[in-house]
Amino acid sequence: MTELHPDLRENVRLLGELLGQSIRRYPGEECFDLIEQIRAAAKADRRQESGSGQRLVQLLSRLRDDQLLPVTRAFNQFLNLANLAEQYHGIRRKRNHPSDLMVESLGDVFERLKAGGVAQDELHRRVRNLSIEFVLTAHPTEVARRTLIMKYDEISDCLFQLDHDDLLATERDDIITRLRQLITEAWHTDEIRHERPTAVDEAKWGFAVIENSLWQALPRFLRSLDQSLVSATGQGLPVDAAPIHIASWMGGDRDGNPNVTHEVTRRVFLLGRWMAADLYLRDIQALRAELSMWQANEALRSHVGDCREPYREVLGELRDRLLKTRDWAEAEINGGPADVTGILFENVDLTDPLELCYHSLLDCGLETVANGPLLDTLRRAHAFGLPLIRLDIRQEASRHAEAVAEIVSYLDLGDYLAWTEEERQEFLVRELNGRRPLVPKSWQPSDEVREVLATCEVIAAQTPEALGSYVISMASKPSDVLAVILLLREAGMAWPMRVVPLFETLDDLSGAPACMAALFEIDWYRNYCQDHQEVMIGYSDSSKDAGQMMAAWAQYQAQEKLAGTARRYGLQLTLFHGRGGTVGRGGGPANRAILSQPPGSVDGSFRITEQGEMIRFKFGLPRLAEQSLTLYTTAVIEATLAPPPGPEPEWREAMDWLTERSLKSYRQVVREDPDFVPYFRQATPEQALGKLALGSRPARRKTGGGVESLRAIPWIFAWTQMRLMLPSWLGSDVAISEAVESGRLPLLQEMMERWPFFRTYVDMLEMVLAKADLRIASYYDKTLVEPSLRPLGENLRKRLAGCVELVKTLKNQQNLLEAEPVFAHSMRVRNPYTDPLHYLQAELLRRDREAGDSGEVPEMVERALKVTMAGIAAGMRNTG
Repeated sequence: MTELHPDLRENVRLLGELLGQSIRRYPGEECFDLIEQIRAAAKADRRQESGSGQRLVQLLSRLRDDQLLPVTRAFNQFLNLANLAEQYHGIRRKRNHPSDLMVESLGDVFERLKAGGVAQDELHRRVRNLSIEFVLTAHPTEVARRTLIMKYDEISDCLFQLDHDDLLATERDDIITRLRQLITEAWHTDEIRHERPTAVDEAKWGFAVIENSLWQALPRFLRSLDQSLVSATGQGLPVDAAPIHIASWMGGDRDGNPNVTHEVTRRVFLLGRWMAADLYLRDIQALRAELSMWQANEALRSHVGDCREPYREVLGELRDRLLKTRDWAEAEINGGPADVTGILFENVDLTDPLELCYHSLLDCGLETVANGPLLDTLRRAHAFGLPLIRLDIRQEASRHAEAVAEIVSYLDLGDYLAWTEEERQEFLVRELNGRRPLVPKSWQPSDEVREVLATCEVIAAQTPEALGSYVISMASKPSDVLAVILLLREAGMAWPMRVVPLFETLDDLSGAPACMAALFEIDWYRNYCQDHQEVMIGYSDSSKDAGQMMAAWAQYQAQEKLAGTARRYGLQLTLFHGRGGTVGRGGGPANRAILSQPPGSVDGSFRITEQGEMIRFKFGLPRLAEQSLTLYTTAVIEATLAPPPGPEPEWREAMDWLTERSLKSYRQVVREDPDFVPYFRQATPEQALGKLALGSRPARRKTGGGVESLRAIPWIFAWTQMRLMLPSWLGSDVAISEAVESGRLPLLQEMMERWPFFRTYVDMLEMVLAKADLRIASYYDKTLVEPSLRPLGENLRKRLAGCVELVKTLKNQQNLLEAEPVFAHSMRVRNPYTDPLHYLQAELLRRDREAGDSGEVPEMVERALKVTMAGIAAGMRNTG
């Protein structure tokens, strides 16, 4: 059995010991002893083969109301500290543990590709033109408060300092003292938000990720990419190359979120410009101190005239303009008079002076200086620009159709919503080809339509660098795309913004290739999109709609066909992957996911959502971000230059056969069993999730309704909390079982061995099954579910147990995760801390529901319940 690395174990022990010291001081020794008894009971119960959990349950049942909160908080806090130690361990680099950096280097991947037959020039061309965009999304899955995240970041920094081998005893004591202070502060800080963050709060959190991590990580990563490229091909990255961009949905995603208005979006654009000006100011101040040289080329001399320190002169002008830009943005945000004189607005306003200095230094033989901090700032300017982040806009297709319908009705042109798709397209293309404005000045639209049009006006006022994509959710027809372009043009949009249909349900995914082909048939549109099309694939809703196996296969086929359709029309296709952090929402290890995409679908460009706690796990610390950027970049380059094999015809047939059965089985339970929704509501904390102030967006698209109206995130969150993990395996169990019974096991094993898509699917299924826990799921049923619904729970647990056995058979293993021993051990280490939280949560839910009927829920119960949700999320390393 693989143990934790000694260094990681030591850090977990140290943080746990310091937390224990804080608990001993407050609430005191009695509470500390109780927590230790609970932890010992959880460990003992886990060691018993039967694993009944009896000792633990008896101990927890004796807790007084005043003990509930400190006990739940202690286990939650330990899990957060264990996560932090594990996260730091992934990026630590001690001389005697060089292998701890677990990502294959850029140089190694380049050499492997060259050895596989990729020419140097082709490798250089592909890397130079690479386009990877991370889209930070406002999905409400980050449980930890930002106040605590900042303390955790400093704790990581202390662990980094402790890794130095040459510390004096007093220096080590100072670091331990600081760790003790930080952990005490965290213990005495409320870990639960009591007010839901606004969309602007979420956007600020996204900017903080850039300020605290990506601002340092991105230029360092690009320096590494440049050096690796020179070693592999003899040529580096051009100065203006920007293979990585950061976009965001925070403040731009209004789909089902009435809190994101045009005014919120405008404010977020301005906040981004304020933050960017502030960050560049810090860079420029530092560069002015560095660039004290007098030699300059003719171009720089002609710009500044005869002065002793030409670089400082140019940078002084830039500093003054950045100050004006920051003041302007602040005045606009605060609604005061704003002076636009001398501000930086277009990106060239920032990059031109920097490039002037850079080329002058090169011409004067000062390459060493040119390629120092100045190059880092230049790289930032090309990657982040003056807007700091590219804001995506997302809105539902029906909102645009209603806006066009209202305009058409006002002009007495007919009933747009009653028109056929052909009639809609004909009207939209005719208007787009024309020059006259469509919307009369005197027209007074309804409030809903006014909001759509006002949003378009805010977009039209931005520079191209400030905008990502306009994403249309629930898109299914060419008119969905054309309507958005027309509304943007009416608002004064002067350049072609990317308009991106999002295909998310099973039917939409199936219809996506035909929809895009119909769009590409329109000459006006092909001219508009300038030979480049982006399409978004929705993972969350398709999984909730059809089950994980069917959704994964539908997504694969849609991408394959979309890539073929784009090639047929001579267009470059970028697939935008709307993945969540969890397997049930398309999540999983990034490099495996990218390398299992259909061949030809990752063609040098890749766009992906990163959300909630996954942003922190991947980009929360500079070195962690650098590692994540390396991981994604190597995978995208490899998938482009050495794509995986496509499936054999019999593998396709097998997937069709499997998914026909998995879909039927999944929907029989989720859609057709009348007991399912009542069972879901009773067995999981779904109804209580609204108490957690997770994000600005409501948990449901519509009030009331069943599973279909529930957003994918709370759907996954709820099943994860009680460890049945149902969305990730339901349906797959029946499909694989019938395949084995009908003699298809050797075929499935061949598919696993030779087809990355299927291997990755089974690996992800195994990972999520390892997080499931029959004993805990059973306890929730016994505590919370009325007797008439318990047979359904029993049946689901029986199916889950069967699925575990099937995966072990498929992989020829005695136990799950035999190939992932570190992850398996990490789960075992967490169990004694998550188990008490699960048992307490079930008990607290019971009290909450009983008290809820009478309208009186004790505050301690409610607070402790919220803490159990946050703690379990930390223990599982994901929420939704």
